Amino acid sequence: MKHAARTLAFVARFVVLGLAVAFVVGLLWPRAGTLLRQRLGTAPTATAPVVEAAQAPVSYADAVAKAAPSVVNIYANKLVTEQPRELYSDPVLQRIFAVPTGPVRTRRQQNLGSGVIVSDDGYVLTNNHVIASADDIQLLLYDGRVAKARVVGSDDETDLAVLKVDAGNLPAIHMTDAGSRPRVGDVVLAIGNPFGIGQTVTMGIVSAIGRQLNLSSLENFIQTDAAINFGNSGGALVNAHGELVGINTSLIGQAVGAEGIGFAIPVQSARDVLEQIIRTGHVVRGWIGADYGAVPVSADSGLPSAARGVVVNDVSPGGPAAIAGIQQRDVLLRIGKEDILDPSDLRRHEASLKPGVPVEVSGLRYGAPFSVSVTPVQRPSNATLQALRTTP
Repeated sequence: MKHAARTLAFVARFVVLGLAVAFVVGLLWPRAGTLLRQRLGTAPTATAPVVEAAQAPVSYADAVAKAAPSVVNIYANKLVTEQPRELYSDPVLQRIFAVPTGPVRTRRQQNLGSGVIVSDDGYVLTNNHVIASADDIQLLLYDGRVAKARVVGSDDETDLAVLKVDAGNLPAIHMTDAGSRPRVGDVVLAIGNPFGIGQTVTMGIVSAIGRQLNLSSLENFIQTDAAINFGNSGGALVNAHGELVGINTSLIGQAVGAEGIGFAIPVQSARDVLEQIIRTGHVVRGWIGADYGAVPVSADSGLPSAARGVVVNDVSPGGPAAIAGIQQRDVLLRIGKEDILDPSDLRRHEASLKPGVPVEVSGLRYGAPFSVSVTPVQRPSNATLQALRTTP
């Protein structure tokens, strides 16, 4: 028994001594264990790669440096003629005695905005409301040059205008293609000239896509919380790579208690307007001559609970839809080869139709399928459409 105890104590002393030596060796020579395992052939053959989580960039300076030279400040000037009138505090007296009190005066009014150089030969995209009725349009380029611009054409429907500037060495912005549409949550940068203080960059995210402020229009806005102020209109909304995704156009201001709600025209819509205006000087859109809304879903509608499409609320007399036989309360489900999802979807399809080229329109009439051929015409102006809607 004593012999076994002495043996156990002897082994324990050598184990403790070995651990102490290993500790000292490991402390002085950290790679000794790895080299020993490799010498004995017991080292692992491969090491699992370390997967690191994707991180947002610390700075967007590269994106700004890529896009900012393509953004210009716009100063649109026009002459305003006015005649002084005697003013009274009482509204009744104002209506009765508001007579001219002096000669007609002319003053110069300046509108501030921004624009984006979209081609190296001098085409610039901006908002129509920035340059509307302007007599003189001056651009301040990123490199400090001042150049005069002329209006090539404009489009009231999308509030876009195309300018042409004759200058050399113009940096055109890179526009995203149809397959790179922004997603909700994407980081975006708004670049423009707010309040005329000079080029400014603000950052936010895409808050929503496909927004409509006027349900009867062709609006298809990108909503963002990047700060957009007076003077930013017509400026660039770019992604984190400095590529153009939209043209900043409007905001819902703090006057109504809103904060961080701005809107931009998607680059796909802007590109289509740009190409048409450069080619023909104006934008041509199709029109079928019907007013429509969302399909009311009810138990006796004869439609499935997840019905899509639109219901025809009114048909313009003598218009393409009336000639084709489309009636009120018809439900339109398909136009050409495309299904109709909702009213805004049909407006976009309708606008893309070529006037004079027949298109098949199908749907349901009192629950029964029907199909007609409609020959669209060129879409009338907004004023004409408004008059058609208000005519009894």
